[in-house]
Amino acid sequence: MTLILGIETSCDETSAAIVADGRLIHSLVTASQIDIHRAFGGVFPEVASRQHVMAIVPVIEEALAKASATWSDIDAIAVTQGPGLVGSLLVGVNTAKGIAASARKPLVGVNHLEAHFYANWLVERPAAGGDAEPQLPPAPQFPILCLIVSGGHTALVHVSEHGNYELLGQTIDDAAGEAFDKVARLLDLGYPGGPMVEAAASAGNPAAFDLPRAWMKETHDFSFSGLKTAVLRLVQKHAGADAPQSLRKSREGALPPRVVRELSIPDLAASFQEAVVDVLVEKTRLAAAAQPVREVLLAGGVAANKALRRAMSERLGVPVRYPPLKFCTDNAAMVASAGYFQYLRHDWATWDMDVLPNLGLIRAQRAGPLEI
Repeated sequence: MTLILGIETSCDETSAAIVADGRLIHSLVTASQIDIHRAFGGVFPEVASRQHVMAIVPVIEEALAKASATWSDIDAIAVTQGPGLVGSLLVGVNTAKGIAASARKPLVGVNHLEAHFYANWLVERPAAGGDAEPQLPPAPQFPILCLIVSGGHTALVHVSEHGNYELLGQTIDDAAGEAFDKVARLLDLGYPGGPMVEAAASAGNPAAFDLPRAWMKETHDFSFSGLKTAVLRLVQKHAGADAPQSLRKSREGALPPRVVRELSIPDLAASFQEAVVDVLVEKTRLAAAAQPVREVLLAGGVAANKALRRAMSERLGVPVRYPPLKFCTDNAAMVASAGYFQYLRHDWATWDMDVLPNLGLIRAQRAGPLEI
C-alpha cells in the first residue's frame, strides 16, 4: 500500500488528505474560506494567502491524526503547483517542500487541472469497524474523454492513459463557472455564484427565455461571453431608469422589487443554466462520437451541477462518470490521487520547483503545455 499526503492551496481552500494507492481516502480535512470571501463577492487573493498560512499546519496535523498515520507511513508528498493564485500556491508548495525535506520523502508537483480529473478515482474509506480493506469499485477505463468545467477553465480533453492528455477544445473567453459567477452577481443571487444560480433555477422555467448558444461549429471550443451579455441586456431592459443603481457592483445593492417581479429571476436563472448545460453536453457528445473513448468523465466545480450531471447521463451514448459532490470542489484528496500516479512514474519534483499560476495541462512525454 502506498500512502500519499496531498496538499491543496490553489485558491481559497486549505486542504490536506492521505490517500492509499491513488484511490482510497484515509483522511481528508479542508478549511474553507467561503464565509470570509462572501463579503467581497469573490476571492480576495491577499486574504486567501494569509488564511492559508494560519490554517495549513493544523489541517495537515488533523489529516495525519484522522488517518492514524505517522510520517514514516507516508511514501510521498504531493502538492498543487498550479494553476491558481500565486500567493496561495506559495503557501502550499513551500510547506510541502519543508515537510519533504525534513521527512526525507519524494516531492511531487501536481497540476490542479489534472487533479480534478482524478477526483473520479476517489473512494471514501468506510467507518472503522473492521481490519479488512474495502472492495473498491472499478476505476475509470481508458481511453477517456474528460470535460473539465470550473470557474477558471472549460476544456474537453482526450486521455489515452495516465499522464497522456490531448486538448480537443477549450473556452475562447469566459469559463462556464465564471459565467455562472457573473450572472449570479447580475441577478444579486449571492456568492458562490454556481450554487446560487442552481438554487434559483430549481424554481424556474428553463424555456422562459430564448437565450443564445454559441456552438462554435466545426470546433470543440466553447464561448459563454455572449450568453452572459444576453442576460445583462435583459436585466438592463427591465430595470429601465433603475439600471445604473440595480447593476452597480456593490454588495449592498439589490435589484429593485419591480425588476424582480417583471423579469422573474428563477426563470432567467433556469434559462441561463439550461443554455450552459445544453452547450456543454452537446459539445461533449460530439467529441465522444469523434474519439475512441470508453468513458466520459466530468471534473471541476461545475461538475457538481445536478442539471449538468443528469443531462450528461441521459444524452451521451457512452458511460458517464462524475465525482461525488464533495470531491468536485478543490480538495487535497484529488491532489494525492494525481500525485500517486506521478509517483509511480518517478515524475518527481526537484527542490527548485516553483509555483506556476498559469500552468496548463501537459502533453505526454512533457512535449509542451496545453493553454487551457
